[in-house]
This record gives sequence, C-alpha cells and structure tokens, in this order.
Amino acid sequence: MKKLLLILALVWLHIALQAQPILSEREQSRVVDEILEERFNTILPDLMERAGIDFWLLIAREYNEDPVLRTMLPSTWLSARRTTMLAFYFNATTKQVEKFAIARYNVGKSIPAAWDMSAFPDQWDALVDLIKKKDPKKIGINISQDFGHADGLDHSHYELLLQKLPTALKNRLVSAAPLAVGWLETRTTREMQLYQKLVAITHEIIAEGFSSRVINPGVTTTDDLVWWFRQRVTSLGLTTWFHPSVSVQRSDTVNFEHLRSFSNRPENEVILPGDLLHVDFGITYLRLNTDIQQHAYVLRPGEADAPTYLKKAFATSNRLQDILTSQFKTGITGNDILRAAREQAIKEGIKPSIYTHPLGLHGHAAGPTIGLWDKQEGVPGSGDYPVYSHTAYSIELNSASFIPEWGKEIRIMLEEDGYFDGQTFRYIAGRQEKLRLISY
Repeated sequence: MKKLLLILALVWLHIALQAQPILSEREQSRVVDEILEERFNTILPDLMERAGIDFWLLIAREYNEDPVLRTMLPSTWLSARRTTMLAFYFNATTKQVEKFAIARYNVGKSIPAAWDMSAFPDQWDALVDLIKKKDPKKIGINISQDFGHADGLDHSHYELLLQKLPTALKNRLVSAAPLAVGWLETRTTREMQLYQKLVAITHEIIAEGFSSRVINPGVTTTDDLVWWFRQRVTSLGLTTWFHPSVSVQRSDTVNFEHLRSFSNRPENEVILPGDLLHVDFGITYLRLNTDIQQHAYVLRPGEADAPTYLKKAFATSNRLQDILTSQFKTGITGNDILRAAREQAIKEGIKPSIYTHPLGLHGHAAGPTIGLWDKQEGVPGSGDYPVYSHTAYSIELNSASFIPEWGKEIRIMLEEDGYFDGQTFRYIAGRQEKLRLISY
C-alpha cells in the first residue's frame, strides 16, 4: 500500500510540474520586458511623487552595476555597457515619467538614447545639460546608509558627478533611498500572478526532494540532498540565488542553536529513520525569487505518522506565523511588527525568533527588515522603514520547543512567501501546515 501511495504521489508531482511549465528563454525574455515596461509606466510615477523626487539619476559601469539599475536593464542586456546612465524625470503636471539613457543607443525599448554626441562629446556634459533643461527641485542619487540595494552609486562616479555639476544643481542632490526601495519592493498584479507559479514550483521541488525517491535512509546524506536540489533546479531550466541547505535534528545530545543552523551546520550527515529534516531552498525565475523552509520526518519502521510531540512543536511555529502576519499594517515599521509579534508570542508561552525579510527582485530584498536572528530587539535603519501595500515578504522564523522524549530543545524553522495588499496578508501559494513524511 505504501509503495502504491508513493507511486501516486510521484505521478502527481510529475503532473504538477508539467502544469507549471518553464517558459523558453525567448518567452522569458518577452515576459521580463513586458513587465519592465509596465513597471516604468505604472509604478514609477507614483513612487517618484510619493518620494518627492522629480529627477532620479542612476549611473553604473559594466560589471559594477547598481543593484537598482540592473533591474531596469532589458532582458537581453546581461550587464551594463561601458558607463550606463539612466535618468527619470517626473512631470508634476502630466503625472508621467520621462525616461532618458545618456548613452549612444537606446536601453531596450523603454528608455530612448538622449546623448547628442555632436553637441556634447563628453557623456557627463550631456548629462548636466539634460539636468539643466529639466531644472528639477530634487535630484535623487542611489546613496544610502541603511539599504545596500539603494547604495549603488560608486565613489568614482559620485566624485565625477560633484565635479561636473554646477553648485546650484549640486545642492539639489538627495538620497534616492525611499524611491529605490519603493521600486524594488512594489509588485504588480502580473508579477503576483507569476509569483503564484514560482512558489508552487518551489513547493513541488521540495516535496520531490523530501520523498523516498530521493532519500534512502541510512545511505543518503544531507549533502547528497543539497546537491540533488541544486541539480534539480538546473535540470528544470531554473537558477537559484543561494546554495540550499539541509539539516537534521534527532534524539541525541547535540543542541540545535542558531549558530549551528546558520553557519556551523555539520556536513554530510547520514539521514536516519526518526530524523527531523529541514531544508532552506529557493529559486530565481523571471527576475523574481522565492525563499522557502520546510520540514520532513523520516518514519521509523512500523510508524505511520510523526510523533505527537513533533507535530505539536510544528503547530507552535504555525501559530507564530499567524501572530506575525496578523501584525501587518500599512505605515508601521518592521521594528513595530517585530515588537508586537514577539510580545504576543511570549504572552502565549512561545519562545520565538523572528527574522523576516522582503522578497522580490532580490532574495533578501529591499524593504522593512522584521528582525534578524541575532537582533531580536529591533534593527536600526532598515527596521525603521514602513510597510507599504503591494509588497512581498519571506515570513522566516522559528520557535523553540523542549522535547522531553529527546531530552532537549528543538527548533521548528519555517519560511513561506507571502503578499501584503495593504489590507490583508496572504501566503502566495499556501504554507506547510504539517510535517512531510518520508517512508521507505
């Protein structure tokens, strides 16, 4: 019977992955460029008005791309070219954004070239001329103390910009961090439709990896499983933004502390019956990223389900997820959410650790930081950034539970991707609500 159920499960997985076909490279390119044009025309004007910045300047060199500028390049550009300058001017009257590439050629179909080399042989002079003509009140540049994503203007270009700009314009330079973060964190309706597919594929790969098709208890090691995940991603025509990890908790004398799970994880452990497995895994597709952590239990001979004490510990982390996501409200900061969630969890007798982050065009994306594993009292700077609508998050956390049967504390570490529409929070493609079971 178990063998039949396994075959049926694997058939379902095959059908599920077939139902989520990966687009060809050509089709991916088309979709990426369509989304990019939509973002320029619909998101950017509102963000520039919200930030109060009427001229946004991005400058980068080939292979030293500004993280934001990189997300604005067309799909067929795998890097910037020479010195790439992009400028966006918000017209307060029309509420539209004019787009300029101070370059010899258009940057894709969305950003036309705006460098008359016969009039201005020097690229920087052409830039200054454009700024003078637009006469903006504020010139936003990507410099930031708190967000690495918004700190993409390198020192050499910053110095050149200061040298070239006349004093009157130099005094209008401001940090574009609120605008840069807004651009990176805001999701469109179409992006969220695609995200449903991304997260579903991620879940399906985890379900396949956490099965007896891949795991042979007593033989398969955690490293075997890690590299299976990497190879599976490649074979599907996908990529990943981080190396997966697989860890084991079991009835032994080893404590599973944060440092052990994040940096001192043992390698090549043989997976055994009775083990509680954990995976941290994500994919990159159509310039979007997923980040998922789930658990599985390896059944012992004669077992049909995981022990009650593990299921109870798992339910505690599900409850912590509920507490955290119920705190999301437009305008409050990441630190506000962290503080309120921890207070409620502790009041309910939960031992929480919350380290949730924004998700989108980067895996560890721009937006409000909601705790770090070693900063549970709040994160200055990025934790003080407010929550906005139409933003995605990786709800990453754990709860510690003492297991008398094992004589020690374990951690149920969960991570699921979700979306805040400004009113409610939802998981993009559901969440794990019970342990996956591995039989053999």
